[in-house]
Amino acid sequence: MAKFLALIYGDERRWESMSAQEQQRIDEGHRTFNEKAGPAVLFGAALDLKASPVTLRAGSSAGRRPTVTDGPFTEAKEVVGGFYLLEAPDFNAAVALAEQFPEVEFDHSGVEVRPLLGPN
Repeated sequence: MAKFLALIYGDERRWESMSAQEQQRIDEGHRTFNEKAGPAVLFGAALDLKASPVTLRAGSSAGRRPTVTDGPFTEAKEVVGGFYLLEAPDFNAAVALAEQFPEVEFDHSGVEVRPLLGPN
């Protein structure tokens, strides 16, 4: 079986302004997904959007420690809000699992599925 990373993206401002009912609907969707997917879910978690992430990059000269800067500075309208590590027989099966995430039903979220390299 191969392993896949499913990244859940979304508009951070929309997530923060969701009603309690919307949040509950998404939480219920993840509980249902986890029950249905069973052992295909190796691990999953939401990310703390209130925490301040940092980015590490190579130092400015050879042998220097990495430079640490505030947050990711990619030009993106969406942030990664959570992830799952999935196990599936192939890519199409992993995509079929990810299609069950509640975020695919909202216009402010999306899911990216990537295969992991190396021995599984």
